[in-house]
Amino acid sequence: MTDDATTQHWRTRLLHPAATASKDFHALAPAVHRGSTVVFDRLADARDDWRGDAYSYGLYGTPTTRELALRIADLEGALASFVVPGGQAAIALVYLAHCRAGDHALVPESAYRPNRELSEKLLAGLGITVDAYDPLVGSGVAALIQPNTRLVWCESPGSITMEVQDVPAIVEAAHAAGVPVALDNTYAAGVLFDGFAHGVDISMQALTKYVGGHSDLLLGTVSVGTAEAYDRVGATHRLLGLSVSPDDCALALRGLETLAVRLDRLEATALEVARWLKAQPEVELVLHPALPDCPGHEVWRRDFTGSASVFSIVFRSDWSAARVTRFVEALRLFRLGFSWGGTHSLVMAYPPLPRAQRGYEGRLVRLNVGLEEPADLIADIHRALTEMS
Repeated sequence: MTDDATTQHWRTRLLHPAATASKDFHALAPAVHRGSTVVFDRLADARDDWRGDAYSYGLYGTPTTRELALRIADLEGALASFVVPGGQAAIALVYLAHCRAGDHALVPESAYRPNRELSEKLLAGLGITVDAYDPLVGSGVAALIQPNTRLVWCESPGSITMEVQDVPAIVEAAHAAGVPVALDNTYAAGVLFDGFAHGVDISMQALTKYVGGHSDLLLGTVSVGTAEAYDRVGATHRLLGLSVSPDDCALALRGLETLAVRLDRLEATALEVARWLKAQPEVELVLHPALPDCPGHEVWRRDFTGSASVFSIVFRSDWSAARVTRFVEALRLFRLGFSWGGTHSLVMAYPPLPRAQRGYEGRLVRLNVGLEEPADLIADIHRALTEMS
């Protein structure tokens, strides 16, 4: 028997090859590193630890997943970022890192619906109470904070009704009570609104939307701005086993390279379509943060550096739910589908929203503008409106 690779059996050489390619290769695209098991040179280096830069197990990241986390943290000005399988996983991670049985949290009425469902269908069973609040309450959130409140959520703008929250005022009130603030910053892609500069402790986003940008991956991130949040979120991330695919991370890294030009084009097209809709007699209200009659518009002007691709319209009071349905189904370029932030235009109609404020009686339709030519999108909407008359 010998350890000489040249004399080893071919079955062994399949696993321990004598010939390997040079690693002196430099490309513009980051490499895709797949792996679960990490091997060590010394026993002393073998630590099952999610902290630090050393690699210990695939669950805690490969060079590809860590590259994405580092780039997101850099863009958001965060202490660190954790990559998770999707936006909903990011929301769950934030809740479970901060709340235990007997605790209380606050979430805006306008938040992403699965966030509300998580509190109603899962957290309630764990003894965690989550109350909804008017997203426009601002500093008035102080009156809603209880002795056992452990988390205040913001989502600005709201993902359907588009209310822009006064995040700095909410942060000031929450921090005065010793409560951290988490922000769903998906609309802003982590760049159009600087969450950490405005005081939030945690910023999450669904990379599924603008960072991925092509409707072909599911990923999310939780970025933290404080050492306390880093410890809480990191430890919970490990225990929940929220691993992600390096291949999806590679797609997200590719998406980051075109994020700026896509956001610019999406903003310009969405504003052109929104302004055209504002002049149509069938439309009662256009809920676009950059337009003056959107709730919280003045806060948007103060705090944001741009707008994105998604906005909503509210039809006149004489439009029935059936008529709204016929309209969205008559569209051709706007495809019926959830989500937003990709290259294709999407549309979704919503039933009466179960909210104390701004339910809009089933007359609300959300549009996601893609990279199609603005004139063609307007023509598609005009034709569908004409068919409804």
